[in-house]
Amino acid sequence: MTPDDLLALASSVTAQAKKGEQIEVACSHSRMRSIRVYDGEIEAMTTADNSGIGVRVLVDGREGFASAGSLDSDVVDAILSEARENARFAESDPYVGIAEPDGVEAVEIDLWSKGVGETPVQEKIDLALQLEARVRAADSRITGVRTSSYSDNDGAFALASTAGIQAATNATSASIAVQALAEDGEKTQTGFGWDGARSPRDLDMDKVVSRAVSQTVDLLGATKPATSKVQLVLDPHLTATIMGLIAGTLTGDGVIKGRSPFVDRVGEQVASPLITLVDDATNPDSLGADSHDGEGLATRRVPLIVDGVLQGFLHDSYTGRRSGEGSTGSAVRGTRGLPSPGIHALALASHRGGGGLDDLIAGVDHGVLVFGLAGIHSGVNPVSGDFSVGVEGRMIRNGVLAEPISECTISSTLQRMLLDTQVVGDDLVHLPSGVSVPSIVIGDVMMSGGS
Repeated sequence: MTPDDLLALASSVTAQAKKGEQIEVACSHSRMRSIRVYDGEIEAMTTADNSGIGVRVLVDGREGFASAGSLDSDVVDAILSEARENARFAESDPYVGIAEPDGVEAVEIDLWSKGVGETPVQEKIDLALQLEARVRAADSRITGVRTSSYSDNDGAFALASTAGIQAATNATSASIAVQALAEDGEKTQTGFGWDGARSPRDLDMDKVVSRAVSQTVDLLGATKPATSKVQLVLDPHLTATIMGLIAGTLTGDGVIKGRSPFVDRVGEQVASPLITLVDDATNPDSLGADSHDGEGLATRRVPLIVDGVLQGFLHDSYTGRRSGEGSTGSAVRGTRGLPSPGIHALALASHRGGGGLDDLIAGVDHGVLVFGLAGIHSGVNPVSGDFSVGVEGRMIRNGVLAEPISECTISSTLQRMLLDTQVVGDDLVHLPSGVSVPSIVIGDVMMSGGS
């Protein structure tokens, strides 16, 4: 279905609103293709169509929601009835309501590439096969490839509400991914590489092969390091992980509940002056770009931290009302879920002259080039900011990469890591996740290993 078809469907449901009702309808349709190869042969190839609709009905501060995975007319009618019924039994909340137009004009962003649909299937299969073959041939120490895959997606989304909001978009994406293997005695080392773009013809296979191979073979012979304070060097992929964790503590729902280390700190210096962190879904270079948020409001550039000073938080319409600050166009949602404030296209500003990853390594006396962080979900407390996770990578001594390390942990807090950021590079990368970041150096981090 086209965006216009979906918008017509959503509008037909909102037109059935009864007196005193607010109705918001979100619906989507997408097609996903996936190809996985192993040992030079196709292991699996799938194509799947997915549809969804979610209906919110609000009456006197009571919200009912229902969803389904079909756009058939009888299903849509049943979902509207179910949402109305659910609203009858909901508790009243004075801040509940659909988003109201706020006068911000949407930026036109082209998220569609004909390349996804026009590229022959055989070319897509060849991408996955070539990726596997190149990784196997890249280094004699590579003993195998666990998986090599290609996938793409094209889809449309539409939202309409009784507040007069109407928004419709379509987008495409494509990605390749590979996991390499190498034997290290009885231990198997793995390395992962991936890339994403709007079209398969924009994928960077060289980058994917290089990352997967280096992260595998460069860890062969890894040992447990001595306990010490180190400087952490993070390439853009790992910078994105840390900045994503920090941005996750800057959403309105967590702040309102007091579940963020940055509550009541707007206007304070919370980070190094090198840190400027924004969420900007209007940036067409980001794969997280979008013209509208999950409630149909125009997206906009939302400063979070500027020159180290906390500017504010990400809000949807609910947290915006409750905080008195209004929505920042930051609602995120799946069609079959309720909206909540979140990240669209996080970006850490690079610094001219900051250098690339090699330059950052050359400026470190005693540190670690991080390859991977383990235990992020259990080792990071988003309320207190406490941070304790496993790390593997290469030691850095006097600006030169040294032995590989593993079986150790790094400990700090998200707040401390922001303040201790010593260098921000100029090698900005737009990652498949939609995050745009350069490499960085964080100082004075405790690494616990051997004696």
